[in-house]
Amino acid sequence: MSQAAAAVVAGDPFLGSEVVREILKQLRALDTYDTYEGWSEEKILDPLVLTKERKREIPIVGDPDETTLARVKAYYNTIASLIEKRSGLMAVPVINITHEGFGRAFILTGKLIVVDKTLRDVHRFGFPSLEDLTEKTDAVIGKALTLIEQYREVAEA
Repeated sequence: MSQAAAAVVAGDPFLGSEVVREILKQLRALDTYDTYEGWSEEKILDPLVLTKERKREIPIVGDPDETTLARVKAYYNTIASLIEKRSGLMAVPVINITHEGFGRAFILTGKLIVVDKTLRDVHRFGFPSLEDLTEKTDAVIGKALTLIEQYREVAEA
């Protein structure tokens, strides 16, 4: 990807959202080599935002690199963490991705699968904006919480 203008800028109103705060925490937790040391929040989040121009630069077919896989893991860790925070029940992400960028992501609460997502083209993982990231993630969490309430006995098992 060429050096395009930053897609995440200081002052973005979604930088303070619960989802964005949590994904920052998860990205930093997975950064075992301190790559993000001294980086601004905007710079850490920037690769998650794939504008139309950025997406156009990424080939249709490709294998995900370790950094992209870490972002996917951080995203599902974020969802699990927020489900756990809101439901009071432990939520565990289970992610299986092939070297070609295909796979599945589950989030389990007890014996209940509350999130089940088929993953395709992981090398192109991202969102058009922080607003989109926040809205889509909140929707996934909302559905998961509805399932937990509907099948509470299974979720607590």
